Amino acid sequence: MSSPPLLPFKIHPPLLNSSNPWATTEADLSALYACPYTGAVTIRTSLCVGHATARIDTSGAEGRGEVREGEGNSLNTLGYSPIPFESYIGMLIRMNEAGILNNATPKPFIVSVTGTAEEVGRCMQCPYKFSFLCISCYVKSYIYMAKTLHERKTEGLQLMMEINLSCPNIPDKPPPAYDSRSLAKYILAIRKAKSLAESSRHPCLHVGIKTPPYTYPGQFHGLISALEEGSASEKPGSSSCPISFITATNTLGSCLVLRDDGTAALGSVGGLGIGGMAGEALHALALGNVKTIRGMLDASAYAEIRGMGIIGIGGVSDAAGFARMRSVGAAAVGVGTAFGREGIEVFGKITAGVEL
Repeated sequence: MSSPPLLPFKIHPPLLNSSNPWATTEADLSALYACPYTGAVTIRTSLCVGHATARIDTSGAEGRGEVREGEGNSLNTLGYSPIPFESYIGMLIRMNEAGILNNATPKPFIVSVTGTAEEVGRCMQCPYKFSFLCISCYVKSYIYMAKTLHERKTEGLQLMMEINLSCPNIPDKPPPAYDSRSLAKYILAIRKAKSLAESSRHPCLHVGIKTPPYTYPGQFHGLISALEEGSASEKPGSSSCPISFITATNTLGSCLVLRDDGTAALGSVGGLGIGGMAGEALHALALGNVKTIRGMLDASAYAEIRGMGIIGIGGVSDAAGFARMRSVGAAAVGVGTAFGREGIEVFGKITAGVEL
């Protein structure tokens, strides 16, 4: 018996949190899931093996975790969860079995994953060995998620996967989403992982990629080229695209906040305190990215690529920002900095007076 066909990508209501520090713990995820204004819950980006660098003191080296009243922007210098990927899957299963996810209208959890070449190299426990050493983590993660849903018969638990290929905070490891050839390899690996999972009759899952803020046309063309190259079928003119959605955008790297005495306000792996900026200052760039990517997806020769959705993220804090993001082509809108500043109530504020 084959697995049921994958339904079209859709988040309703089209509002959710981005992967951020306020979506880390079971309490965080429970509150987001119970919120009637969110159509999905994105989990803070995790690694197969836990926090990116054991040398980082996550209790203080990244600065304070909250965004204070009046602050429209935020900066983080690492941002990964101290909880590893497989622990999150176990957490979701426990929550489901405990009845915490017993909503009248179940919503998906988007499990965001990433990793450097070094950490991912230690994740070669996957029984399916590919030649892409630095992407085996994603292959393993996808198969693990599909296999878990199949074997545990987790009714009501819906999972999607977001591949974070755009974190700007890993020294000497540029985000793969800036390089068309590297990105195409990731897409091809996910395509193979989906094929292997389906051959084992495991459920098919929606997979998305999280892109960085692109700033010139060549970067956008590189993204579309990678999608088409990684999805190309042996049959001319057809494709087998494994990607259902694009999350645009991640934080803007190479940003620095200084204290009054001129020292860096945050710690970082490199010691300079330079990290990724999010919030209101990113909004215009995020809108431009979503509009440009949507237009290029629509112009693709491949129907599967034209059908991809976009989760628009960047500086949305109210109904007007939500409407702007939707108007440029976002199928759903993610909220990060405003969520950190205002808490779960921000989602109700955004949806007030907005037709969803």
